[in-house]
Amino acid sequence: MGLTTKLSQRASLVVLGAILGGLALAGAAPAQTLKSIQAPAKSLVLKDRGSFFVGGRSVEQKAGEILLGPDDSVTVDQMYVEYMVPTGKAKIPVVMIHGAGLSGKSYDTTPDGRMGWFEYFVRQSHPTYVVDQVGRARSGFNQAAINNRLSGASTAPTAVVAPTAPGGPVAIGQGAFRFGDRVGVWTNFRFGPRFGEAFPGEQFPVEAVGELSKQAIPDLTSQVPQPNPTLKALSDLASDLKGAVLISHSQSGPFPMDAALIDPKGITAIVALEPGACRANYTDDQIAKLAKIPTLVVFGDNLTAPTGLGAMTWQNRLDGCRAYAARIAAAGGRADIVATADRGIRGNSHMLMQDKNNLQIADILLKWIDERVGRPL
Repeated sequence: MGLTTKLSQRASLVVLGAILGGLALAGAAPAQTLKSIQAPAKSLVLKDRGSFFVGGRSVEQKAGEILLGPDDSVTVDQMYVEYMVPTGKAKIPVVMIHGAGLSGKSYDTTPDGRMGWFEYFVRQSHPTYVVDQVGRARSGFNQAAINNRLSGASTAPTAVVAPTAPGGPVAIGQGAFRFGDRVGVWTNFRFGPRFGEAFPGEQFPVEAVGELSKQAIPDLTSQVPQPNPTLKALSDLASDLKGAVLISHSQSGPFPMDAALIDPKGITAIVALEPGACRANYTDDQIAKLAKIPTLVVFGDNLTAPTGLGAMTWQNRLDGCRAYAARIAAAGGRADIVATADRGIRGNSHMLMQDKNNLQIADILLKWIDERVGRPL
């Protein structure tokens, strides 16, 4: 590499760091506009689109919990679902589940204005259903616990454990947590080794990182009942669809497996994108049930990089998923593991569905679904 090239790369890095540093300090960000969104050349033609809720229950709450009017009833623990169904002969439905601190927006238009997986999978003939986890975004959350705490009526413990941090258990308190831009997102999601510096060949559009920050939603997982109502809602949705592929990401990584243990009949296949964990505590009987469902686990690049949130890395998470796949294989099933770098695809981040090569990654999933769904193990 010549001196001129090196100086050019360093200059670009300095400029990027200055821009992102300004974003962090001043709160300014290049705004996404309608004009910046890339319109596909071919129109999207649908048979149907809409939205609905799965689950939910009516509960009685006090006036101090509602904060508007007298004692009354409200609905909580419902899961919002948005969907598009393509025209023509449809393939198997797909359900997309977002990770911690995010919503179904993860799968829609990317931060830099490109087509997201929601639309792309529909264009590939898959009816596609994108959910917001219970307690998040359009699914809403149960405000009673927060209002009780603010009024001093709550005696709940003051700390819970974040299930998603790749660095291991982290006490986050009983409030709403978020991933901070400089560590929780930049280093943890593997955009680069430090804020403002991207990995060589980084696939996430780092110039649009401010738009990703806008997608962040205060995460009230600590207020969601256990077991998480999202799990049964997912199994119910898959059953209603008479078969579906559940695609999860990060915190929701093990959700399809846990949903299948509630009711497996609608869950035709599982795809886990960089799961926060492939659980090691499933019993042998549970593994035997999960072994009946074709499973794909996908990880990106730069997995050994420190996350900034603890000693463990995303490589440790991949290792855990390989151990899970070995248990599935020993039970007569098959869990396929794809590490994109092993295929010569470099630079993919934790946000695989938003990376610059997101459609290339989507094609890996689509090919696997075509090959595995409906075929014997």
